[in-house]
Amino acid sequence: MIDATALSAKPVLSGVRIRLVPLSPRHAAAFHASAVDPETRRLTGTHREFTPAEIRAWCAGRAEEKDRLDLAIEDRSDGGFLGELALMDIDADNAQGALRIALAPEATGRGIGSEAVRLLLGHAFDRVGLHRVQLEVFAFNVRARRAYERCGFVVEGRLREALAWEGERYDVLVMGALRPG
Repeated sequence: MIDATALSAKPVLSGVRIRLVPLSPRHAAAFHASAVDPETRRLTGTHREFTPAEIRAWCAGRAEEKDRLDLAIEDRSDGGFLGELALMDIDADNAQGALRIALAPEATGRGIGSEAVRLLLGHAFDRVGLHRVQLEVFAFNVRARRAYERCGFVVEGRLREALAWEGERYDVLVMGALRPG
């Protein structure tokens, strides 16, 4: 049984090095700086460049969303913005949902993403009551794929040539994680 209040309550989830907090307008400037970074845009497949006003509006509207959970990843020691992630596309009838994550450029390669994904998966399985969580990753993003595998995701499928980027086409891998036990 899905607990919808676990999405609308907007929890704070604490890990060893990070804290996941509800995404809000106070994250907008750092979120925008991360979102316009060329490597972040490539890793997320974001063709469009968002304006600061669009990012502010997006961050401001997250608290009102009752069917998804958008969280900022913050450094526990100084509160610095390290990225953002979401639990979304909840299918209550089948107890499944989707996860997406985007790290700030300075947060990559440090295990921050793995810690954030583990925290959100724990919440998704233990509190929300999901049975399955899926995500998509571009085939060229081997570092992310390995991190997801360490968190319990397995490759379930491939969307061939689904991303067009700078004149090339890339496959998208569909990965899924199931509730332990």
